[in-house]
Amino acid sequence: MKPRLFIISSRFPFPLEKGDKLRLFHQIKGLSNTFSIDLFALTETEVSEKDLDQLKPFCTHIHVFKLSRLTRIWHVLISFIQQKPLQTGFFFSYRAQRKINQWIETHPPDYLYCQLVRVSEYVKAFHSIPKTIDYMDVLSIGMERTGDKSSFPLRSVYRYEAKRLKMYERLVFDYFDQRTIISRQDQQLIHHPDKANIHIVANGISEDFFDFPKQTDHELVFVGNLSYAPNMEAVRFISSDLLTGKKNYRCLVSGASPSAIVRKLCDQNKFITLQGWVEDIRESYARGKIFIAPMMTGTGMQNKLLEAMAIGIPCITTSLANNAIQAEHGKSIFVADDKTAFLEAIDRLLNDHILYKEIAEAGKLFVRNKYSWLESNSKLTKIILNKQDLV
Repeated sequence: MKPRLFIISSRFPFPLEKGDKLRLFHQIKGLSNTFSIDLFALTETEVSEKDLDQLKPFCTHIHVFKLSRLTRIWHVLISFIQQKPLQTGFFFSYRAQRKINQWIETHPPDYLYCQLVRVSEYVKAFHSIPKTIDYMDVLSIGMERTGDKSSFPLRSVYRYEAKRLKMYERLVFDYFDQRTIISRQDQQLIHHPDKANIHIVANGISEDFFDFPKQTDHELVFVGNLSYAPNMEAVRFISSDLLTGKKNYRCLVSGASPSAIVRKLCDQNKFITLQGWVEDIRESYARGKIFIAPMMTGTGMQNKLLEAMAIGIPCITTSLANNAIQAEHGKSIFVADDKTAFLEAIDRLLNDHILYKEIAEAGKLFVRNKYSWLESNSKLTKIILNKQDLV
C-alpha cells in the first residue's frame, strides 16, 4: 500500500501557464508512482472539469477551495497588522484551514508537502507528520528586484513585502523537516544560517518538446505569463530597447493573460506580434528563429529557456536567468545583459548559419542531459521520505 501524501498548493496546477503550476503538475505525476496523493489546491477562479481531469489520474482525492475576494482582502489586512507577508494573507482562509484540519484528522497522511512559503501557515500546527516545503524560488528577492524597477508608490509596496518575505522565508525554514528549492542560485539567497541544507530540485522538460517541428515566421520569439512583472519588464525591454526600427526584426510575444501594459507596448511597436494564450505553447516557440529572454528581474529557473532549447531554438538570455540553468555562454546559449550585447548576439546567430546550428544542437543536448523530470522527481521522492543517504 502506498504511503499517503497530502499536498497543499496556492493554485490548481493546471493549465500550465505559470511556472509554479507547471512544476507542481509534473511533480504530482512523478510522485504518484510512490505515493497516494491527496491534493488541496486553493484557487482564485473556477476550475473546469477539463482541468480537473488532467490531475485525476495521479491523485486519490482532489480538494479545490475557491478564495473569495472578500476573504482575500480581509486576510491581507490581518497580515498587514500582524506584520506578515501580504501574500500569506492573500492565500489564507480560516474555512480552508478547517477543511484541511478535518481531512488530516479523518484521513491521516504519512507526509505533508507544501508548495511555496505562502501556504506554510496551514501546516504550522502539525508537528507529528513529516513536512516538506518547496520554496521553489526566493519570493523576497523577486519582490525586491521588481520594486527596484517600479515607480512610486508601487516601489514602496514591493519593498515592504520583500522585507517581510525575507524574514518569513527564514522563519518557515524551521517549521519543516525537509526543504527544497529550484536552483543553487536561489538556495544562496535564503537568509538562514543552514540554507546549505535546502535540497536543490530542478525542473525537468517534457519529452514531447524535443521532436516538435519548427515553422518559423519571426526572427525572434518571447514566451511567458504576460501578467507577471519580470515578463512584463522583459517585453518593455524588447519593445523599447531592442526593436527600435534600426533592425527590422519581427518578434512574436506569446503567453497567458497579457496585461494592459504589455498590450500597449506591443500595439505601439509595429515589429511585435502579440499572441495570447495558446493550447500548445510549443507552437509559439516554433515560430521564432531565436528565443530571447531579457530577464532583468525575478528569481527561480526560467522553464521557458529549457523548453526553447529542447525544441532546438538558439537562446539569448541574461546572466540572471542563465545562472539558474548553468548553460555555457557561446556554446549552448548566448548571455547578454544589455541592448548592445543582445543585438550583437542576434546578428551573429542570424548571419552565421553554422554557429546557429551548433548553438541549437548544443542547447538541445544540454537540456536533454541535465534536466529530467524523472530524475528530479526521484530525488524529491527520497527527500520527502527522508532517505538522506540516497539524495
